Amino acid sequence: MPSFDEVLKEAGEFGRFQKRVFFLLCQTGVTFSFLFTSVVFLGQAPGNYWCRIPGAAELSKRCDWSLEEEQNFTLLPLRLANGSASGQCERLDISWDTSTSCASPLTHRPNVSTGSPRLAACQGSWVYHQPHSSIVSEYNLVCGHSWMLDLSQAILNLGFLAGAFTLGYAADRYGRILIYLLSCLGDGICGIIVAFAPNFTVFLIFRFLQGVFAKGTWMTCYVIVTEIVGSSQRIIGIVIQIFFTLGIMILPGIAYLVPTWQGIQLAISLPNFLFLVYYWFVPESPRWLLTRKKGEKALKIMHDIAKHNGKYLSPHYSEITVSNAEVSNPSFLDLVRTPQMRRNTLILMYAWFTSALIYQGLVMRLGIVGGNLYLDFFISGAVELPAALLILVTIDRFGRRLPFAISNFVAGIACLITAFLPEDIPWFKTTVATLGRLGITIAFEIVYLVNSELYPTILRNFGVSLCSSLCDLGGIIAPFLLFRLAAVWLELPLIIFSILAVVCGILVMLLPETKGVSLPETVEDVEQLSSPYGKCGKKRKHRDTNSYI
Repeated sequence: MPSFDEVLKEAGEFGRFQKRVFFLLCQTGVTFSFLFTSVVFLGQAPGNYWCRIPGAAELSKRCDWSLEEEQNFTLLPLRLANGSASGQCERLDISWDTSTSCASPLTHRPNVSTGSPRLAACQGSWVYHQPHSSIVSEYNLVCGHSWMLDLSQAILNLGFLAGAFTLGYAADRYGRILIYLLSCLGDGICGIIVAFAPNFTVFLIFRFLQGVFAKGTWMTCYVIVTEIVGSSQRIIGIVIQIFFTLGIMILPGIAYLVPTWQGIQLAISLPNFLFLVYYWFVPESPRWLLTRKKGEKALKIMHDIAKHNGKYLSPHYSEITVSNAEVSNPSFLDLVRTPQMRRNTLILMYAWFTSALIYQGLVMRLGIVGGNLYLDFFISGAVELPAALLILVTIDRFGRRLPFAISNFVAGIACLITAFLPEDIPWFKTTVATLGRLGITIAFEIVYLVNSELYPTILRNFGVSLCSSLCDLGGIIAPFLLFRLAAVWLELPLIIFSILAVVCGILVMLLPETKGVSLPETVEDVEQLSSPYGKCGKKRKHRDTNSYI
């Protein structure tokens, strides 16, 4: 009875069939990156806004004022009395009624004429010159409510976290392609509802749900691709990240051409409906079918793969086996019970958390540092393209650990230097910051690879799922850390990012090197990874250095 890997090798490990499925599913990376980074454009700060005095709207209509005239009557007295007042978060503590004069609305106002007018905090009466340009102006996320913008991104990452557990479990139980298609449908529907949300509460609820479904699309497409190729080709998991980067490069073009946040939201959500046609082009994962005792369906798909690849699959195959050595009910204790497993788990959890927090922090920072947001965002995406190439070139020559550590050091040092560079050399500051973005991108992509190589077969899926959940936790914290600390000092978040990255670089040097080493099958194999020799001086087993995973 042949194993699945033996049959796959005969049918073609990365032939025409797999390349077609790979290309189709990789488009999911583009749409996922749209959602992942969209807050930069959905949440742009309005350029010009001010607080309206109670009754001003009615008076302006009665007096036939232009918006500029109303603004002058509102702000000029305020600024004459208090030069530091912007009129955005405070207003004169007065109200206008039907007795107010159109020509001189501020006369006979003791609070104003005394020269020391009282001020009141603005409460939901803001006027924006571009009222629908972003969710900030749509839902008044300014002044004391500015933290709600942070909340919108945190809620999205909370949805990613929930989706990783719920839809990850559902994909294992009900099938990869079924959950992928349902996730695409849910992602598109929730995205439309978000675009037309009547209030911020509805916006948050469906942004959370969109995060849940979007994570389902990203996870399942990644799993399907890696399960239908041979073990020597699974490095394509890193290549998938290139499509994520392409999405980052396309998004500023969409935002530039579409003037409203609703339009941007629809543009990044509607493509999910196109993926529903994959029902006719992408089959269920044959590996999954075998784990669910559906060998006949798996064998039929394998014959289709062989046919598309121009291969011949022996008709004598009547049944395929697949190794299934997973722990039935793994727990966190299984990951920390032994010394090397404990060290690997804690360091990998920190690496996931740090990579996500710094990556999202640097992306969102582009929205608050000024300059040409669209061009800067495009350049920051373009600089990520070499990341996958650098990984492919270095990990086979230098191993995993050294590039992993160096990329974190580069990110940390670049963030630190950027924080103290003067503003009068913006090109140099942007260049150094971009180098930091490249470093953390490489670290983020390597952690995907290293995580799977440092856990035994019996705990690999559970270990990767648990550690990567810290990625979403980092994403939840990132907006609060960035925007709140930036309010104190614009460059303060970079100092925090620098410390986190350098510490991560030091910690990953404590991980064992896995270059050329066979994937561990048991916990004992993991414990022997800490040195080049196992127990009793028995040298560790190496695999073909051309095979990465």
